[in-house]
Amino acid sequence: MALLVLLRDYAARNRIALSCATVDHGLRPEAAAEAEGVAAYCAAHDVPHVTLKWTGWNGKGNTQNAARVARYRLLADWARGQGITDIALGHTQDDQAETVLMGLARASGVDGLSAMAARRDDRGLCWHRPLLAMSRAQLRGFLRGRGVAWCEDPSNEDDQFERIKARRALATLADLGVDRASLAQVAGNMAQARSALEHQTMQAVRDLVCLRGGGAAMPWSGFLGLPQEIARRLLVAAIDWIAAPSHAPRQKALAAALAAAETSDSATVAGCRLIRVGDTFWIFREFQAVAHIRSDASALWDDRWQIFGDQNAEVSEIRALGEDGLLQCPEWRGTDLPRTLLLATPAVWQGDVLIAAPVAQSTSAWRAEVIKRPGCLFDRVFGH
Repeated sequence: MALLVLLRDYAARNRIALSCATVDHGLRPEAAAEAEGVAAYCAAHDVPHVTLKWTGWNGKGNTQNAARVARYRLLADWARGQGITDIALGHTQDDQAETVLMGLARASGVDGLSAMAARRDDRGLCWHRPLLAMSRAQLRGFLRGRGVAWCEDPSNEDDQFERIKARRALATLADLGVDRASLAQVAGNMAQARSALEHQTMQAVRDLVCLRGGGAAMPWSGFLGLPQEIARRLLVAAIDWIAAPSHAPRQKALAAALAAAETSDSATVAGCRLIRVGDTFWIFREFQAVAHIRSDASALWDDRWQIFGDQNAEVSEIRALGEDGLLQCPEWRGTDLPRTLLLATPAVWQGDVLIAAPVAQSTSAWRAEVIKRPGCLFDRVFGH
């Protein structure tokens, strides 16, 4: 509510169009009435409002994480549908401090301890957190001063959640000088360190990486010569560009994959294949990760490939080239791309008949392009 009131003031001063979305996760019976209260405030102050409802969850796994993933997805889909480019979120200094504390409990590195960014690009949108320097107590005081009511979420007192345990621990740590402000400062310091590491990673990408056939290739000797943290970040960035997992692979999984690639020349991690061919280190999509994916020619395939081709052709679907398709591409060796990479590239099919394999064989009628994502490090490096 504080974010809404503050943004309403800001939008009025700067003549910016403001819309509001409330996510009802359906986890508490009171949530619907709370969303109605926000809608009523918005209606009284001429702010367009919509309630986005989360449905279809099977109730398994981490509740808060599943709700968070759904919340961002619902907000992103709504914003893009409305032509909205910027979304503001109401995270506070308290949230930042709790995130740092949970990161310490997990022995997180620089990224985990840098917590939440004040601004980031993701899903084609710019996400803002303008309240990270403000405490919850300050925001409650602001609302009281404005005569605006708000609702307290009872789950914020539920000790079964990790964040609530961190919140309670902060009260104990305050005697040591470990308070919300100091932990938020740690996040700021780590964010600066992360920015420096990202800068070095981008330089390593420029120096070493070549993008071909939807995969990334680089000299293995050059990769091994990088500082360990920069090499890890480069590999994570490559996986993000190729597979866009919802979470970066854990450090243990990356280390195991690299060790396997070093000893056996091949490994898999996070839906990607890692292979060495001589001194060339390849990272590309794993065939098994895309073997089931089907789409029509007008839709993105594997959420990253856009297919362009003969609009008059009767095309039933786009799916992975696979072994059957590669057998119908006698010229594939001329691409100088690994065979296993080509298996996971998009192909145009009509039933069992291969119409085109734009990556595996040249054709003037069809082409395949990897779409760019503004928040992806590889696309920031190669997007110009």
